[in-house]
Amino acid sequence: MRVRDLLAPGAPRLRLLAAEEELDRQVSGVMTTDLQDPGRYLHGGELVLTGMLWRTGPDDSERFVRTLAAGGAVALAAGEAEVGPVPEDLVEACRRHRMPLLAVPDDIAFGTVTEFIGRQVSADRAADLAALVDRHRLLVSAAGAGGLDAVLDLLGGDLDLDCWVLTPTGRVVAGPADRLSAEDRDQLVRAHLAAQRQRRRPPHRARLAVGNYSLLPAAVDPGAEAPLADWLLVVAGDVTEWTAKRQQLAENLARLVAAERTRRDEGRRLRRRIADEVLALLQRDADPLEISRALQASTTMATTYEGGHAESVDAWLILSAEGTGLPEGTVRAVLEEALTDTTDRALVAGAGSGAVVVLPAPGTAVPADALRDLLAPLEAGLGSEGRITVGVSAPASEADGLRGALEEARHARRIAAARVGRVCVAGPEELASHVLLLAAVPDEVRRAFRSRLLDKVIAYDLEHQADLVRTLEAFLRSDGSWTRCAAQLHVHVNTLRYRIGRIEELTGRDLSRLEDRVDFYLALELA
Repeated sequence: MRVRDLLAPGAPRLRLLAAEEELDRQVSGVMTTDLQDPGRYLHGGELVLTGMLWRTGPDDSERFVRTLAAGGAVALAAGEAEVGPVPEDLVEACRRHRMPLLAVPDDIAFGTVTEFIGRQVSADRAADLAALVDRHRLLVSAAGAGGLDAVLDLLGGDLDLDCWVLTPTGRVVAGPADRLSAEDRDQLVRAHLAAQRQRRRPPHRARLAVGNYSLLPAAVDPGAEAPLADWLLVVAGDVTEWTAKRQQLAENLARLVAAERTRRDEGRRLRRRIADEVLALLQRDADPLEISRALQASTTMATTYEGGHAESVDAWLILSAEGTGLPEGTVRAVLEEALTDTTDRALVAGAGSGAVVVLPAPGTAVPADALRDLLAPLEAGLGSEGRITVGVSAPASEADGLRGALEEARHARRIAAARVGRVCVAGPEELASHVLLLAAVPDEVRRAFRSRLLDKVIAYDLEHQADLVRTLEAFLRSDGSWTRCAAQLHVHVNTLRYRIGRIEELTGRDLSRLEDRVDFYLALELA
């Protein structure tokens, strides 16, 4: 039973005085006490009945309630038969500690309250035991008949419980999507991935503005070190407050979700085989006709065997991805999950710690910014050394253009890898930029170039609390305009001239020369 059941029709006539927002707490038993410190006798989940004989002044109320909260009590019921109405200091202490406080009128015996709670708790346990087998049978049959949505609908109707299955990027696999906003889903998957990375024991809990949620991993491989592609079971409420039998039901549901994920992955085997074949053809520069046949096979499979759409494909684009500090196969599985909503025809080939994706372009092209936003929640699950970098090609309208698109995507990925961040994506529009040249420069050359131009300027800033590096950046952004740069920095033009002169003295360069400006610009980009 829950605390709110003590206020329902047919319950003893109690009055609620504090912490109305905590009435959904689960009551597992009753403890009657007038000890000043009953903490050592609390096991968690109790409703504490007290005659308030321990109270001699306001400070006692704070100490007593603090002890109950620390011991895991879920509510306090204060009898008014001995000392009169519940004092305001006890009400305030319960509000501070979010402890539901109920007043027991002088004509209601503690035995009446205890007997009522005992009947309710026993009935709940009996109902759980009696219904458990039936519910498990229904869950299994629903999974076979209608998939996960049927299972979650059953739980919603039977237990009035909202559940969702999410991917690590926040896509709703099953459940009432309209009851969970995109922002809420983002927060939930980030909280789950962070807890997984820290190896916290599930269920994980997340508190959002709209309520509390429990997060249970539906792990296909429970031993995986970085389960960035596993589905997640989200349950409204805190399952740790449930009875043991109900908690078992939630755990079994998570296993059922993992089994459904495994079944779905089995269905992807043929698509993966075709994807690996296409990648092998591209890597050995095969006849475009062979590549066309493989792509046509994937289209036929999507429409005939997977119930996909039958639109013709006029162009394809390629993604090249790499995972650093992640188990092999992780990036492939992550992209398969992330792109499911984009198209049912994505071919995701494995390449060691990375992956190559060939997907149709019309109406399904994935701009770099959109892909970056899609993968952003995964940052929470990446460790200190973990990274995912992705390059996106421009669309290729013919099969013989896919080889060039693959090289383009790989060059774009090198640009992404040169950036700072856990998840970095670069698109084809950046391949005509100087960034492409910088990405191809060896690290030691980059460091040496940057050091020769900027080390003395940076050291000067640190020693004199100056602002020369920021001034240099602003000067270059202003195309060397003294007035625009001074206005941007909110300094006088003479101050700006002094700073630029100091930079030229420290570096031996002349910022009126285009060549030196370009060198400084590139050095700042490398920094």
